[in-house]
Amino acid sequence: MTHQPLLPRPGSGRRAAGVLLAAATLLGAALPASAARAEPATGPDAAAAARTPRYLDPRLPTAERVRDLLGRMTLEEKIGQMTQAERGSVDADPTRIAALNLGSLLSGGGSTPTPNTPAAWADMVDGYQRQALTTRLHIPLLYGVDSVHGHGNLAGATVFPHNIGMGATRDPGLVAEEEHITATETRATGPQWVFAPCVCVTRDERWGRAYESFGEDPALVSRMTTAVDGFQGTRRSDLARPDRVLATVKHFAGDGDTTYGTSTTGDYRIDRGVTVTSHRRFDAVDLAPYVTAVQAHHVGSIMPSYSSVQWTDVPGSGPVRMSASKELLTDVLKRKIGFDGFLISDWDAITELPGDFATQARTSVNAGMDMFMQPYDAPQFEQALSAEVQAGRVPMSRIDDAVSRILRAKFDLGLFEHPYTDRTNIDSVGSSAHRAVARRAVAESQVLLKNDHHALPLAPSQRIYVAGVNADDLGNQAGGWTLTWQGQSGNTAFPGTTILQGIRNAAPNVTYSADAAAPTTGYDVGIVVIGETPYAEGLGDVGVGGHTLELSTTDRANIDRVCSAISTCIVLDVAGRPQIVTGQLPAADAFVMSWLPGSEGDGVADVLFGKRPFTGRLPVTWPRSEAQEPINIGDPQYDPLFPYGFGLTTRGRTTSAQLG
Repeated sequence: MTHQPLLPRPGSGRRAAGVLLAAATLLGAALPASAARAEPATGPDAAAAARTPRYLDPRLPTAERVRDLLGRMTLEEKIGQMTQAERGSVDADPTRIAALNLGSLLSGGGSTPTPNTPAAWADMVDGYQRQALTTRLHIPLLYGVDSVHGHGNLAGATVFPHNIGMGATRDPGLVAEEEHITATETRATGPQWVFAPCVCVTRDERWGRAYESFGEDPALVSRMTTAVDGFQGTRRSDLARPDRVLATVKHFAGDGDTTYGTSTTGDYRIDRGVTVTSHRRFDAVDLAPYVTAVQAHHVGSIMPSYSSVQWTDVPGSGPVRMSASKELLTDVLKRKIGFDGFLISDWDAITELPGDFATQARTSVNAGMDMFMQPYDAPQFEQALSAEVQAGRVPMSRIDDAVSRILRAKFDLGLFEHPYTDRTNIDSVGSSAHRAVARRAVAESQVLLKNDHHALPLAPSQRIYVAGVNADDLGNQAGGWTLTWQGQSGNTAFPGTTILQGIRNAAPNVTYSADAAAPTTGYDVGIVVIGETPYAEGLGDVGVGGHTLELSTTDRANIDRVCSAISTCIVLDVAGRPQIVTGQLPAADAFVMSWLPGSEGDGVADVLFGKRPFTGRLPVTWPRSEAQEPINIGDPQYDPLFPYGFGLTTRGRTTSAQLG
């Protein structure tokens, strides 16, 4: 069931079109697409059509519609379009959407309707949209979510491997297919905009966001910008389809290349820190994926980073926050690279700039920021920016440029013609077909790093002993940005298959002991599943909250106990980044990096039992010790435990190495 539009759906023919055009003239209501297909109006109908605002005519070019609408807007309405609030700030009183002329809302991590179902999501977004359409010009709302590895806030959505695992697949086509599914599930439940993909280049695995990156090589990350096509389609007209969303590449630029110890945010060590680099190196390492995303895939929005840049080739250069860098946001990104979409700030990002709130707003908008994510202080932001414009400190030309970019996206998304959720694909959310693609992505992401004595693949007839908490924990498999910002351990939050369940689906004789305390005699194979628990952003930085690249005491003990007792021992690592396994590796016959596979543990079992071959390759360098970080391919002193690109392949009982 869908919500009814503001006006009844017209019948066919000249009379229905004339009534609709007249109503649109009087009320400013959005024209349904059927009006554009109606016969030309005559008589009174023609007069009504002539009075209809040109921006409501879907037959006109987008640029013309933008110009017409912009010319009708007041300063307050323009600034409203530049403002994005968190749904939690308006949910108790949705009329604030219209009162503030808000252009956008978002759901932050864990911000969901009750119940957290596809239909409730669509109802929620449509309810907010209804409020936006009561404004004078009836400009529809743009709703954004962090669909970073599936529609992560929605219980029951398909949960894919995080980007680090997708980088291991070396499969740009699969990345595009994954994001098309994510777009389909997201748009069917209301949001038309996602804050994904992350195209940062991770250069230090101590970073709490390392798993959000496709890898350490800018060439690999650039190849994976096919994610944009998965979200948006390959033509601008695709954006209006019910299976596409506006994409956001983030975080522009250099957030994965910051220097450990330079962050000044809370206890963070590297997240939101400073990228200390030359212009030449910045272009080659940090900027490259954005050039591809803009010029090859025409991404619609970009989110600047919290991080700063300090130039080593500019004497006296100090750190400049990305949200304040006119050089990078305007001169490089918009003018040199040719980005014609809009920039959306990160969560409350301008408050990390120097000065009072008005100075922060002025600095960022003059640097080139177009829309501002002000979760809980939208009124203050609008007042501050309005005062800065009226005082002449922010030129109206900058406001008009920002609003034009935002409106263009809304027209291209078809929101003026179809503002409410198209629920055509709502039954596909978490479907078996979608989860089958996720299962294949999991299998392709697994990286086999050691396979002595042909330990893998396993035979279903073998008696198997499985140990380790991460063998049977969906939340740990999924990691951060899953239902909540930081993620959560446990098996009750969303449907899926744990690694243990996948193994049991493949073999009949399996015993599980989370702490490896059960007797180990009588088994052919021991499988120890080690790894991390969920985290996100700077709270996952090594050195914060006990986070380290070292294995936990429990994981080391489980490896020692099982591998010393069972003749064939396999270790799986479920983590968002390489861990230090140098001391434990000799005890294992086989070692597999499983990354954060998401909801489909069957995909791990598929390669363990030879249903699919191991083909994954490391997207990052694996250090011998934490002290080696940062370590990256091309370093002059390069002596890792496993080099970038390494991965063993299996074909039946045959194992061979590949690198690249």
